[in-house]
Amino acid sequence: MPLRFTILARSTENRARLGRVETRHGAFDTPAFMPVATAAAMKGVTVDQILDTGTQIILNNAYHLLLRPGPEVVRSFGGSHTFMRWNGPILTDSGGFQAWSMSDINAIGEDGVTFRSFVDGARVHLSPERSMEVQNAIGADIIMAFDDCPPSVDPAAAQTGSSGRRKPVDHRQRLVEAHERTVRWLERCRTAHARPSEQALFGIVQGGTDLDLRARSVEAICGVDLPGYAIGGVAVGESTDEIRRVVEFTAARMPSDKPRYLMGVGYERDIVAAVAAGVDMFDCVLPTRNGRNALAFTRTGPIRLRNARFRLDPDPIDPGCDCPTCRGGYSRGYLRHLFMAEEMLGPTLVSVHNLRHYQRLLLDIRRAIREDAWSLLARDWPVLQDSRTDGGRQPENDDPS
Repeated sequence: MPLRFTILARSTENRARLGRVETRHGAFDTPAFMPVATAAAMKGVTVDQILDTGTQIILNNAYHLLLRPGPEVVRSFGGSHTFMRWNGPILTDSGGFQAWSMSDINAIGEDGVTFRSFVDGARVHLSPERSMEVQNAIGADIIMAFDDCPPSVDPAAAQTGSSGRRKPVDHRQRLVEAHERTVRWLERCRTAHARPSEQALFGIVQGGTDLDLRARSVEAICGVDLPGYAIGGVAVGESTDEIRRVVEFTAARMPSDKPRYLMGVGYERDIVAAVAAGVDMFDCVLPTRNGRNALAFTRTGPIRLRNARFRLDPDPIDPGCDCPTCRGGYSRGYLRHLFMAEEMLGPTLVSVHNLRHYQRLLLDIRRAIREDAWSLLARDWPVLQDSRTDGGRQPENDDPS
């Protein structure tokens, strides 16, 4: 089998569970947070630095690797593991999310999605079969089915017709269309998957914030016997409460003996709520994207290091943190200087801290499940309770003066 999932403990306070996933490139503990190495790299962070944060599994994006350097180049190096020198598990996003996030440059139809490459402007067609071909070449341990990910909450959703012109569509109709197309595409993905004994294919549940559609999608997607399943179409504009409502409803209906993956959700409060609902895996660009922009996560909430009040601050980002940046004695004042001087070391040091921050959160989550002491999380992580930070969504004002 390409993947084995074992549940080791369960919380008596909620649906949280502690587990372990084994793949051909090693194992990782769940609940797990997967940092995003989009194009087989995390900007400004080496593989050794990633490992030093306690990261066990990372994510590559099939769409970006399709555009450059191309899947055949990655295959020629023996796959992404050897290409980027990462020996642990890798998961690849199928490219379906780009159909939503890059919706101004695509056309969606039954055969797939046509993009205009951001690299050279060339038209690129990505179908379920092509997505499988690309992910088989990349060689990730977990690969995602190609799905249709619609806007979840935008009533003015639009799609591009064959003429290339944008046209408004009924939101409910768009959600139904995406659900049904995702189901049809899953069957095509399963048929096209050329390495089922080596790579675990996960299906993706859609349905937006419509719980009836979510239930229908769970029944259809999870009715196909696969190694694991994901909740897609979340964190695309909803509030914290809406994310929680959808995730709690959906996760409870997914198979209990398979890994459950919540795609693209990364704020601390959202992760903890999803774990309590029974979710096992997460990914998000927040740690590194924010790190490159001088936003550092702490247990009490995020801080913007460009703020003038840190100019003479001798303390590390988070005095209780054991990351290489904090442990190494780099002060907030020095880090602020690096960003103000546009030194590339600043983004690296803060990205490394943020990655470790998330892995420390997951360590404490796993400990809380193992010791059946869920209530201690809020005590140890004030950010989970502080409404002023909204779980990291609204940090203090940026004042570089």
